[in-house]
Amino acid sequence: MSLFRSPLLSNLYCLVLFTGLLATPACKSTVAEPAAASAPATTVLTGSTLIGEYSTATLAGRVQEVPLAGSLLRYPIRVYRLTYHTRTPEGTETTASGAVLMPVGAGPLPVLSYQHGTLEPSSERQAPSYYATGSDVWSVVSVLASTGFVVSAPDYLGYGASKALPHPYEHAASLASASADMLRATREFCEQQKLAVNQKNFLLGYSEGGYATLALHKLLEDKYATTLPVTASAPGAGAYHKTAFARYILGATQPLNFLSSYVWVLRTYDRIYGLNRPFTFYYQEPYATQLQADPFATVPSQQSQLFAPAFRQAVLNNSDAPLSAALADNDIYDWKPRAPLALFHGTADDYVPFFNSQDAYDAMQQRGATQVELHPIPGGNHFSAAAAYTLGAYAFISQF
Repeated sequence: MSLFRSPLLSNLYCLVLFTGLLATPACKSTVAEPAAASAPATTVLTGSTLIGEYSTATLAGRVQEVPLAGSLLRYPIRVYRLTYHTRTPEGTETTASGAVLMPVGAGPLPVLSYQHGTLEPSSERQAPSYYATGSDVWSVVSVLASTGFVVSAPDYLGYGASKALPHPYEHAASLASASADMLRATREFCEQQKLAVNQKNFLLGYSEGGYATLALHKLLEDKYATTLPVTASAPGAGAYHKTAFARYILGATQPLNFLSSYVWVLRTYDRIYGLNRPFTFYYQEPYATQLQADPFATVPSQQSQLFAPAFRQAVLNNSDAPLSAALADNDIYDWKPRAPLALFHGTADDYVPFFNSQDAYDAMQQRGATQVELHPIPGGNHFSAAAAYTLGAYAFISQF
């Protein structure tokens, strides 16, 4: 069906041309199966707190700079902070949180799981459950909910109720399981609130959120196919092919503006996979000492200045078996999705190269997937492509 099958979707076209929904910068992501997915029959919701109820007039005031945004609004929304059980990468049960945005006076409604982009610890309060002024969930995602979606927005581990834990950055298994358990909690909460929802589950996210979205899609089809069936998903600009991405980074001769994010990825994998290597194994001085003192310290843009030569050569030669295993465990590009899937990516993305989506599309096609599409965004970089991604993603899910 066409994006323009209704006045609402026609107006959405205009909205997304002027907004960067889901554009929070987020680099790479990774997937593995969650350490221990809870059985679908068990409940995960542990608590809820009403953040507020917001009229369409209030929501319109948040997006005044976006032409036609007000015409999209159909329902007031209530926003809640949910807490729920999930598991850490080590398999320990913990309490996580997220936001659920519920249209008032509508139903039955589809559920949309929105996976946010990268948030450094200093941006903790931009996580969805804070519903902070100016955040994407507070602004355009709220408009989206008002159009008739129940939005499930996980914080991920390391934010909100679980902020005492380190965020497992770009670790596919925990991104997927935390998002799946939030989706389960959202549906349990809708049942408690007597809000009618249908069986449709849509998945969206860009950058780290795109990686989390593809990981979530795979997990839902592997473990929750009957209880949480995927209707369609549209991930954008995720680092799905971790093994190839590592070789790309460590073989690069051009400046790379995202190396501080890759430091975070290495730190995550070193911890989760028990590599436990000193900083000097990965980095040259003075950066090894600086990063040990401050994991988010400034690093150079030339990888040859940052990474230790022996480490760099081991990755390029594929002779670092423990790290190779960790990277492969987070490769999520090579599997066969059953539900419709559209991969969006800017062809000039210099944060997460386009080959991540191309490799996923090619591998899925080779496995016989029949409902996978690749949508290149010509000339788009990681940031400029975000608005086109948003337009395309909503056009795609509007078919179902």
